[in-house]
Amino acid sequence: MTYTTTTGRAGTALVIGEALVDVVIHPGEEPREIPGGSPANVALGLARLGRDAELTCWIGADARGAAIRSHLEASGVRLAPGCDGAARTSTAQATIGADRAATYVFDLDWNPPFPQRDEAPVLVHTGSIAAILEPGASTVHRALEEHRATATVCYDPNARPQLMGEPAAARATVESLVALSDLVKCSNEDVTWLYGVDASSDEALETVLRGWLDLGAALVVVTRGKHGALALSASGQRVEVPADPSVVVADTVGAGDSFMGGLEDGLWCEDLVGADRREALRSIDSATLERVVRHAAAIADVTVSRAGANPPTRAELA
Repeated sequence: MTYTTTTGRAGTALVIGEALVDVVIHPGEEPREIPGGSPANVALGLARLGRDAELTCWIGADARGAAIRSHLEASGVRLAPGCDGAARTSTAQATIGADRAATYVFDLDWNPPFPQRDEAPVLVHTGSIAAILEPGASTVHRALEEHRATATVCYDPNARPQLMGEPAAARATVESLVALSDLVKCSNEDVTWLYGVDASSDEALETVLRGWLDLGAALVVVTRGKHGALALSASGQRVEVPADPSVVVADTVGAGDSFMGGLEDGLWCEDLVGADRREALRSIDSATLERVVRHAAAIADVTVSRAGANPPTRAELA
């Protein structure tokens, strides 16, 4: 099922993380430049679903930075003041393979301003490069600590081995962020790289996810490609949602980000965002959890069916 109307409390989703330009290379074709970045894609997805979304990022006052701003603002994302102070706008070269999956090479600059808001957000999201790469990662960590008093904290490790160093060091950072988070979403590839486990083994995946619940997360969700998604909760729920075999994949760029935004929107529709709803989220029942995960999967299916990180609007879901 999907939530075809924007329901839930009023409030803002504050997204803290990188916005960059994906230089997308398909075999035998000229490269295309497309605005992207994992957190920016999440903000875009939430705004297209009708949520008030503000992005704290770090872009340059250059042509690529202007393209990012135009792309995000066209869908309703607000960029926080001071986000355009970078010497250059970061890029990610995304090469699309025969399996339609993307591999990345990065050129990055990450030193965003600390997010300042007059009104406290009800949801804060971060992840990927922003939560690992210094000096900005320290800003991200402090922002999560401060906003946890009012907001549901959402985190997607979105592991980038080229940037994260050795898995053991990255794992320590990831687990410190998991401990601050209410919702954690990852892929089976993330878990494999961080913990060295067999991603095809649900038992191995669940051991890691249950460890994250023990650290304090209320809800953890892992995507497993053609094997669908698995969600576990602090309330003891376990939900599996299969992949839709009828979906024709154009590419997987932005799929995980769309799924993450869908999880956040689903929780919002279920009145489970905001620090005052933390205990309700921790007590989520199986039926509610399944609705939220199916909503996220439906959104990701639309994204993979078309080129690039192009998540659907609420009207498209309807």
